[in-house]
Amino acid sequence: MPSTALYRPLESNGTRPLQTSTLRTSSYAGSKGRSFWPKTASSRRLFVCALILMTLLVYAVWCAVINNSDDSRGGGYGSTTDLLDNKLANESPSTLCTELFNDTRLYIQDRPRQEWANLSTIYFVTPTYPRREQVPELTRLAYTLMHVPRLHWIVANDHNGCNPYLDTLLNRFGIPYTHLASPMPQRYHKAESKPRGVANRRAAMQWLRQHNITTGVLYFGDDDNTYDLKLFSEIRDTKHVSMFPVGLIANYGISGPVVRKGKVIGFLDSWVAGRRWPVDMAGFAVSLAYMAERPNATMPYKPGYEEDYFLRSIGLTLEMIEPKGNNCTEILVWHTQTKNHERTMVKLNHEYLDDRSNLGALFKALTDMGVSGASDSEGQKAIISKNGKAKALGYFLS
Repeated sequence: MPSTALYRPLESNGTRPLQTSTLRTSSYAGSKGRSFWPKTASSRRLFVCALILMTLLVYAVWCAVINNSDDSRGGGYGSTTDLLDNKLANESPSTLCTELFNDTRLYIQDRPRQEWANLSTIYFVTPTYPRREQVPELTRLAYTLMHVPRLHWIVANDHNGCNPYLDTLLNRFGIPYTHLASPMPQRYHKAESKPRGVANRRAAMQWLRQHNITTGVLYFGDDDNTYDLKLFSEIRDTKHVSMFPVGLIANYGISGPVVRKGKVIGFLDSWVAGRRWPVDMAGFAVSLAYMAERPNATMPYKPGYEEDYFLRSIGLTLEMIEPKGNNCTEILVWHTQTKNHERTMVKLNHEYLDDRSNLGALFKALTDMGVSGASDSEGQKAIISKNGKAKALGYFLS
């Protein structure tokens, strides 16, 4: 039997009485809601497709906003100031120690220097810092660079002041060079993971801007890497950004672009970590003409992400990358690393450091290079041996 709430007896004229206002309102709302829903199956399918497309569009816009926000903030690491703002340069300003533009090498690769005059210049930036191995590593690197024509070596030292010994060393090789003192900002000195080399590279880029150098090629070359001479001829004609593999990187033993049909399609690196450009610092070179179009190009104080955000700051796209090294099949640079040791002291009475022997001049040089030093009270006691027998210094030098 029908519900009494819905059943109404007929009136005398044969019609049913009107429903209550509550029922009328409910019926009206339901019919109004149903009016938005398409009546036919094909219309409903079109309506659903339109909703999906609108949702995808909103999602795409949201992703773009997040991406741009991520670039400007440095991927959620600190603030814009911490990563890309050049205001940090004022915190630890660099000092120009020496700049020498005259190339005094007479011959390079068995050819007179003048025969290389038409080549573009490579600006080879080497960040370095005081340690026991600093001088030998710079010396080894210098003897590689001596064979590279049309090169200007920018050596940026993580030190508060100019080191006279470095000037003496760099001047020996005849290579045009610039010596900068570019200390790391104080705020990072106690960080668990220090952004080494960033202040040095930023100082080098600032030096290039100050000299309005907009031709040639920029390359970041650490002092402990090993370089094939072919690398320099490969990168010299870089139009935008060239890339190539770097050996001895992390778990794969390699880091570099993946190339298909002459185009870079991705990257092989064992540590991706959300990096858009997962490459090693030694694995790319940049045209200074192209970089001049990006006056705000810089590098973040974020360990592990220096390369990524530098390449983002110059507006790099995948299509612009120029693969080198026979389509990235050759390894022309190796990430070799020297094991670092603490600076040592030798217990040696200063009375024996006069001109009676070579020890005075020898230990002065070792001290200037940061390798070791002599002390009256600290370190392992110095001995001199002869015929397999050790004697005190006084035995030979008194």
